[in-house]
Amino acid sequence: MDYRQRRETGTGWNAQRTAGLGLILAVVVFFLPLLTVGGEPVLGLAQQGEGGGAAQGESVQTQAAKDRGKVVKLLQEDGTVTELTMEDYLFGVVAAEMPASFELEALKAQTCAARTYTVRKQNNPTQAHPDADVCTDTGCCQAYVTREAAETRWGLSAGEYSQKIAQAIAETDGMGILYQGQPIQAVFFSSAPGYTVDAVEVWGNSVDYLKSVESPEGEEVPNYHSQVVKSGEEVKNAVLSAYPGADLSGDPSGWFGTPAVNEGGTVSSILVGGVTLTGGQVRTLFDLRSACFTVAWDGTNFTFSVTGYGHGVGMSQYGANAMAKAGSTYGEILTWYYTGAEVASLW
Repeated sequence: MDYRQRRETGTGWNAQRTAGLGLILAVVVFFLPLLTVGGEPVLGLAQQGEGGGAAQGESVQTQAAKDRGKVVKLLQEDGTVTELTMEDYLFGVVAAEMPASFELEALKAQTCAARTYTVRKQNNPTQAHPDADVCTDTGCCQAYVTREAAETRWGLSAGEYSQKIAQAIAETDGMGILYQGQPIQAVFFSSAPGYTVDAVEVWGNSVDYLKSVESPEGEEVPNYHSQVVKSGEEVKNAVLSAYPGADLSGDPSGWFGTPAVNEGGTVSSILVGGVTLTGGQVRTLFDLRSACFTVAWDGTNFTFSVTGYGHGVGMSQYGANAMAKAGSTYGEILTWYYTGAEVASLW
């Protein structure tokens, strides 16, 4: 049973909880005259606020009217195209792209970025999938997971996390990120080494709203620091295969030059065997988690010490969560990471 069927039939965590609370409430009402302490009635669960989750869930269900009225055509891995509401599609994207344990305001920021990214894709169809707006290939579009798969992964937290993502979608219903009145290219990544990266350093094109900004995450990020070790022969083969003009005939200690770095330490450019490469090119060549790295030769191996994860452009997800923990709203998070942009209704 998919999400829409579950919602229509009233099955699932919220319905079970509502039914249970209804039974409890009936018992409390029946025995209410007998339940007193010092002449004062003992409050039932619903009166104490324990029933608030169901009421909140009902409110969430009625709020996402704009998203529910929009259709997204999704190309599945098996080649079929499925039509989903924007609401259902966003649930799958947010569940796949950001840990559901994150702060609600961070999840809202992710939801707005995902919604904006989707609308921009719809407005600019790609030849990669002309019959669909988006696909499940993360090399082309956003990650996506079915509700059932997400809930299986979440285990005992499935009810809490499902409600949390539904709330993030409902409370940002129809909202997106605009620059000069148009949906932006709302790119995002996992974690930054202190600063995000200007788009021109990664893709060669300057974008007004994709500039380098400070990002507050740090040691709390899982695998924030990582290492990749390559032998001299492995490095030589990889470099010459991709860049045959490189000169690696000398001592390996001189193969890598002194890198040019930005404020956060991300490598803008570096000489490798006399060939100038971007940090992103080196990252791809050696499968590094980010372009913020140092490289050292110990006589046998090269060790790449890396900080952060992702291309570094746009919104840092762990940075967004750090901002949310510090009290920032989703709008403040988005306008911080997307310079000069505004959060406004897409429809």
